[in-house]
Amino acid sequence: MKSFAPANISLIFKALKRGSLGVGFTVDKGVTAEVYPSKKTKIFFNGKRILFPTVEAILTKPTKVLLKSDLPLGAGFGLSGASAFATALATRNKTKLECAKIAHRAEVKNKTGLGDVVNQYYGGFLVKRVSSAKFQVQRIPIKNIPLYCISYGKLLTSSILQNEKLIKRINIAADSALEKINRKMKLAEILTVAKKFAIESGLLTSKRVIHLIENVENRGGHASMIMLGEGVVSDIPFEGAIKLMVSG
Repeated sequence: MKSFAPANISLIFKALKRGSLGVGFTVDKGVTAEVYPSKKTKIFFNGKRILFPTVEAILTKPTKVLLKSDLPLGAGFGLSGASAFATALATRNKTKLECAKIAHRAEVKNKTGLGDVVNQYYGGFLVKRVSSAKFQVQRIPIKNIPLYCISYGKLLTSSILQNEKLIKRINIAADSALEKINRKMKLAEILTVAKKFAIESGLLTSKRVIHLIENVENRGGHASMIMLGEGVVSDIPFEGAIKLMVSG
């Protein structure tokens, strides 16, 4: 069996016990999962065998799982959620929504994400104003437009989610940011709010991310930090960026 789930980029998030609130969007790249019967569970990402508890939690019997993506794992593209969701679609004889809920629970349990799977289920540019565990979203009519991204490396989601002091600061900043978001906003306006959230939350500390955002703004663009990864998303091209399309 083979299944696909899109990547998701989060711009703003508030951490809850079993989910999150926030703003994010799916793109035209993601994860393909191919599954095969096996005597022992083996999980591979782009040909390399890895330990992946979030995906392993999806499986009900020994399985060989081949995950493929053009995007890096652990860099803020929601690939843990996409991998779990695609694996559930390929292995579970359940509806798409049931598979999404299974993947969401696996993400929360293993602290690899809180709201990506909900966006990956619906697709598009979305706002979550109630816990992602409830699978309720509001759509922002932004789609089929290019965005430009770069990832400098991994930012371990679990280390953030286990830092209670930082989570408190993040959630205060998220409340302020979400009050400013509405369905009529343009992408540039959302990125401006997202950058302020990144600063006020204490998450934007990487000098090269800060420098790149400043460079984009000096050229008339808008940019913010990818949540959670050491990376940047922008509405104009920049050196080293990959081009992604908002999809869904």
